[in-house]
Formats: sequence, C-alpha cells, structure tokens
Amino acid sequence: MNFTHGKELLELCQTHHMSISQIMFLRETKYLEQDPVSVTQKMEHAYTIMKQSIHRALNENLTSMGGMIGGESKKLNALRLSGKNICGSLISKAITYAVGVLEVNASMGLIVAAPTAGSSGVIPGVLCAAQEEYDLEDSLIINSLYTAAAVGYLITRNATTAGAEGGCQAEVGSASAMAAAAITQLMGGSPEQCLDAASFALINILGLVCDPVGGLVEVPCQNRNAMGASNAIISAEIALSGISNVVPVDEAIEIMYNVGRSLPASLRETSLGGTATSISACRSCHRKSS
Repeated sequence: MNFTHGKELLELCQTHHMSISQIMFLRETKYLEQDPVSVTQKMEHAYTIMKQSIHRALNENLTSMGGMIGGESKKLNALRLSGKNICGSLISKAITYAVGVLEVNASMGLIVAAPTAGSSGVIPGVLCAAQEEYDLEDSLIINSLYTAAAVGYLITRNATTAGAEGGCQAEVGSASAMAAAAITQLMGGSPEQCLDAASFALINILGLVCDPVGGLVEVPCQNRNAMGASNAIISAEIALSGISNVVPVDEAIEIMYNVGRSLPASLRETSLGGTATSISACRSCHRKSS
C-alpha cells in the first residue's frame, strides 16, 4: 500500500474505495509496519499541540526572540469579536490562529512543524477554525491530518518544503496545499477534489520568495501564514464547487520545484533580497533585538 505520486494515490483510492486519509493510514501501518495505535496516538498528540499553541497565543503575552512580532493574534481576535472583521468567520478565525502559531514559534514555544516551523500556522489555523465553525469531533480533524500528511509526503518525495531550496512557495505553499486537501476532505470532497485543491493552492503561491528580515522566522513569515491559510480555504472551495484543475497535483509539485530552483539565492532564505532588504524592517529588527 505505497505510492510516490498523486496519480498512484488516486488509483489506490479508486481501487480500494477509500479516502486519501485511509490510504495514508494504511501506508503508515501496513507498508511501513508501524503500530496502528501508536500512529493514531502520535497524530492525536500533534493536533493537541496545534490547539495548545493557538490557545497560548490568544491568552498569553508573547514576544518573539527578534522582538518584531507578538500580540497580533489577540488583535485579530478582538477585531473578529467586535464584529468589524472584513472576512467571514471561518477565514477570520483561520488567519487569527495561523498568526498565533507563528508567535508561539518565534517566542521559542512548542509547535508542530507542518511541514516546517516557518509554515507551522497554516494547518492549525485552517483545521482548528473549521472544527469550531462546523462543530466537528477531534477524530474527524485527526483523520483529515492524514490527508494533509499524504500531500506533504508527495511534496517532500518529489520536490521540497525547504525555503532555502525552494523559497516560501515551498514552505507556506506546501502547508497551504496540505491544509487545502485536508479541509476539502472534511467538507465531503472526493480524493480527486482533495488533490485538485492542493494543486490550486500550490499554483496560487507559485514563485513566492523566502526573505525573512534579520534571518528570523517573524517578518514577513507571520502574515504569509495567514495568507496561506486563506489560500487553502479558497482553493478548497473552488475544488468543492466542482471546478477541476487542469494541472494535476504531480505537475504542480514539479513546477513548484523547478520554479524554486530557478530563484536566485538572494530569495531563498539567505535574507539578502526581497523584504529582508527593507531599510525600515532592518532598523526595527536591530532596534528591538538590542
């Protein structure tokens, strides 16, 4: 029960009449010969950490190591609670939670690198918001995490999730694709729709550079996690409407990898280009870390 490409994954889903999450679970337990109970417990633990990181950001006063971020999730949450938010409830929660996880990460708190620390807010933001909005049981969210994991596996197997290798499109882009597939399944989408959503999400962020100010995972990383969460929900909605993607997920992954390799080194986590060269941002970084 193994696969290395999205096409093979879909064939397995069709042959066995299973969801992506079910196939991924069988890959972990049958093909990789891991104990089913242990695998489930690890995923439950991962989701618990995701929820805890969101709760901490909303209830504690956090300041990042670089001093550039901290308290943004509280401000976004206050705006939503005031009823003055522009986005709908689901997206407002998703971006609030995504931003919060980055605050916890930047303040050296415990997070889940899904798939990386720099993109760790996207999946928790989307799934925790969806759970609250639709009153879903933990078991359903945890099940959808296997779908996210399947997409993450496809990307790491055939491309990269490292900003240093592929830019932020490889980090936040991958996380957004994973979250898009997961929430598509949560909302009743087919395996085909899940992978279409993942492909939409990757292509939407194609070419996004990695340019952290001061070499820290704070600015512009935090806002990009919020954007990635929004992109995931948008991509899922498009796929769930019945719009199919003309670019299969395997091709989208390959394209993302090729674009990433084409980016100059200055735009791949070296802090030598893009936002990292902003005079004002650099001054802020030096002032707050001194």
